[in-house]
Amino acid sequence: MKKGLNHERLDLKLVKTTGLTRSQVQKIIKNGGVKVNDLVVKTPHAFISSEDKIKIADNYRDTVGKPKLKTDNHLKLNFLFEDKDVVVFEKPAGLMVHEATGKNEITVTDLLIKHCPAIKKIGDDPRRPGIVHRLDKLASGVMIAAKTPTAFDFLKKQFSEHATKKEYLVLVYGTPGKDNGTISFKLGRSKTKGRMVAHPADSEDGKEAITHFEVIQRFKTNALLRVIIETGRTHQIRAHFRAMNLPVVGDPLYKKNYMKNIKPIPLPRLFLHAHKLTIPLPDGSTPTFESPLPDELKQILNELPSPTKPTSPLS
Repeated sequence: MKKGLNHERLDLKLVKTTGLTRSQVQKIIKNGGVKVNDLVVKTPHAFISSEDKIKIADNYRDTVGKPKLKTDNHLKLNFLFEDKDVVVFEKPAGLMVHEATGKNEITVTDLLIKHCPAIKKIGDDPRRPGIVHRLDKLASGVMIAAKTPTAFDFLKKQFSEHATKKEYLVLVYGTPGKDNGTISFKLGRSKTKGRMVAHPADSEDGKEAITHFEVIQRFKTNALLRVIIETGRTHQIRAHFRAMNLPVVGDPLYKKNYMKNIKPIPLPRLFLHAHKLTIPLPDGSTPTFESPLPDELKQILNELPSPTKPTSPLS
């Protein structure tokens, strides 16, 4: 077992040959369930060659022989644009973008590979083929994925250099004191709460995060916002508006306990929708792709009490 001309990681090799997920394979390896050339190997990222003989312990054979099938939640992607380099689509709420540890359900990457099998080999992480940005599971809206290695590198560069414009429609509890503004709290992961926390812009903690917002319409206890983010931190919109005492409607993680006098809106998803994406493409164009507000979110707006005159048009 050595790193040679035909080397391959042990866990990735078993993913291909067993039908198990990488997390399942890694668990088996770490528990001593795999031998390479009759020696137990507990390092998932150990390198093997094509000549090495791999054997899985008998007590794991049922697991390997009957891999757990992913749950089909009947969610689909609506494709908006496609050429030889990229594919643009609408992600529905309730669909994870890629595989997560402990989860066994259909993801965006599964549906992309079904649509275009070549995507399976694109990118720097086999769990996230073609993926260059993400949306939370409970959010919806427009996304783009790469179909070739060159397009993958190109799109990642556009996001890292902030050459893209990402616009969201967000309903929050409470109403901002002004019609537009910028939130610049740094964001870092909490060590105890399992979520992101906001720090002052001049703090040494956290990473830079910039969110711009504009009020589209004010309601009695809510506000519909147009949100544009310059950075793409994990849970950026959700964490930023929680820090402003304006939590996103439908958010189970960043909700605020102070809202004792506000009746919660029953919504099994986030009222957070990726409405528009403007991005340079490998062909030299810079189009804007748009995803209209889903019907279930339009219905929420129609049922809100005492709407006031829109501050700016919804377009």
